[in-house]
Amino acid sequence: MKFLKFNDIKKINPDIFYGGIFLSYVDEVIETIIEQNPAEPEFHQAVREVMESLRVVIEANEEEYRKNALLERLSNPERQFKFRVPWVDDDGQVQVNTGYRVQFNSAIGPYKGGLRFHPSVNLGIIKFLGFEQIFKNSLTGLPIGGGKGGSDFDPKGKSDREVMAFCQSFMTELCKYIGADTDVPAGDIGVGAREVGFLFGQYKRIRGLYEGVLTGKGLTFGGSLARTEATGYGLLYFTNAMLKANDIDIAGKTIVVSGAGNVAIYAIEKAQQLGGNVVSCSDSSGWIYDSEGIDVELLKEIKEVRRERLTAYAEARESAEYHEGKGVWTIKCDIALPCATQNELLLEDAKILVENGVTAVAEGANMPTTIEATEYLQENDVLFAPGKASNAGGVATSALEMSQNSQRLSWTFEEVDAKLQGIMEDIFANTAEAAAEYGMDKNYVAGANIAGFKKVVEAMNAQGIV
Repeated sequence: MKFLKFNDIKKINPDIFYGGIFLSYVDEVIETIIEQNPAEPEFHQAVREVMESLRVVIEANEEEYRKNALLERLSNPERQFKFRVPWVDDDGQVQVNTGYRVQFNSAIGPYKGGLRFHPSVNLGIIKFLGFEQIFKNSLTGLPIGGGKGGSDFDPKGKSDREVMAFCQSFMTELCKYIGADTDVPAGDIGVGAREVGFLFGQYKRIRGLYEGVLTGKGLTFGGSLARTEATGYGLLYFTNAMLKANDIDIAGKTIVVSGAGNVAIYAIEKAQQLGGNVVSCSDSSGWIYDSEGIDVELLKEIKEVRRERLTAYAEARESAEYHEGKGVWTIKCDIALPCATQNELLLEDAKILVENGVTAVAEGANMPTTIEATEYLQENDVLFAPGKASNAGGVATSALEMSQNSQRLSWTFEEVDAKLQGIMEDIFANTAEAAAEYGMDKNYVAGANIAGFKKVVEAMNAQGIV
């Protein structure tokens, strides 16, 4: 069977055309993205997931959107940078990594999105993250566009001096493309307070500007209270709002969390504050099951201070069991919170969760659930919160940090936390409303994409063909 793109129609002689099927605008754009961006499966996955959930909106405006090439402009970055990052290790050996920054869409504000330092980083992953960031940032209601960056540098096992050397070299190139009103990076996997501090110092040194060019900064030089907790706390504020809307009380529920980084730690902390019983966490080596509930202070000590593996948690706590490899989703639970990395929750995991009676899955990481797993959970009436909505607390608080920097103010923890909770509850309300408006009640994946999309499209149309 032959599939034809819209632009091929005029080339067809009706006398020799038999049974071809014309692609819809959505399908055409998905196919084009895959053709033009080979070997970038994560980016393909992100575009497909968004476009499919927007199909009902796009088809209602297909002629206008196609004429203005709206989806092509939306799914292609405004600009992207790839650069060499040379640095010297503690043995005097020169190392070379690759740096990236993708400035995806600035229709509603300066580019905003984190920097990820991890061996898995490549251009396709950065593009997937940047594309998702467009809609996530739009959902916050704050004036920030979508972008993302990072490097295949791995900070694990490196000395502070080596991390500083890399960060200074990375920023020496990146500083050419960012600024407080242009592009404001933040942290992500592998980029915490230490890395942000080194990056900010080098930016200030080269540009001679003391401005809010990075978020996630230390409290002594422009950082915001509650920023460390924001993504994990925000995840629970969204999850709790979703559960309440469906007449479910989080108190007393058994909760499984993956990951043991910043998002996971503070998701566990807030879940416990709300009365949930969190019994797991994981890292790249294995996972913990703690029948008495995760000891957050111990977890913080091991991961944030000592920077050790979870084996140290099990050694320090009698109620904890440590297991090598993957297996956190085999724990019987009411609520699952994937907070580690992309595509960590597979179809097989979703089937086990459903069999064990899971009620809700809410994403703390970026796209941690595969499309097949997401669809299976939804088909089995599991409440599903997509990351672009449920983990938007981090970038929302980054935007609040930008506001404080611009005003030369510092808000209290309680002020920031209250604003964060309000933003996350508004995101859920807007997501649920958008889903219901288009006949997809409780499909929060579609609702989040639609709500984020409509705001960006309105801004893009108002600004002309740029």
